[in-house]
Amino acid sequence: MTLLSVSHIAAFYGASQALFDVSLTLEEGQVLALMGRNGMGKTTTVKTICRLLPVSAGQILFDGHDLARLPAYKAARLGLGLVPEGRRCFTNLTVGENLIAAARPGHWDMTRVAALFPRMAERRDQPAGSLSGGEQQMLAIGRALMTNPRLLILDEATEGLAPVVRQEIWTAIAALKRDTGMAILVVDKSLREITAIADTAVILQRGKTVWSDVIGSLEDGVKNRYLGV
Repeated sequence: MTLLSVSHIAAFYGASQALFDVSLTLEEGQVLALMGRNGMGKTTTVKTICRLLPVSAGQILFDGHDLARLPAYKAARLGLGLVPEGRRCFTNLTVGENLIAAARPGHWDMTRVAALFPRMAERRDQPAGSLSGGEQQMLAIGRALMTNPRLLILDEATEGLAPVVRQEIWTAIAALKRDTGMAILVVDKSLREITAIADTAVILQRGKTVWSDVIGSLEDGVKNRYLGV
């Protein structure tokens, strides 16, 4: 069953057009990789899906609901859980307070987040601003899970982190796919890791979808042309 359908969307930052023709489809329980070089529209696509940027053309359907007609908070209530680029934790709040602030009833609670990321239990009473970058990223993922989303969106969740922390986060994402069946949209440049976890992929080039298929069919020629691999 299709959970998210993005059809031919366009979007602007002021007078500057950033998206021209982006389309993607995500099924229930699938992991979709949104790929492309820097500046090609990946984060902008995430922002339009989450209603943080207006859609000037096209359609975004989530579980049959027209997201383009909704404010961001109503889209979130339908089950969109965003882990934004740059983490954006509430630095003056503790780890526990960050998690509780976003909590909604459901499967994910403090205990389950701590099982996925044990450091969150260890740092529960510590201000988020005192955490390492990797720990803040774990907190951002945990905070999104505490909203009990139907779709988890990870925008550059491993960017700039130490290799050992990156691997810990990829392991957690794999566990989410394996154990929960949650739909996940991943934006990341780590082709090896993303290939191991994603079912399908969409590649953007200058604000347009230029390739979309199962990730196992991604050929070297496409990688070289659009990803610089």
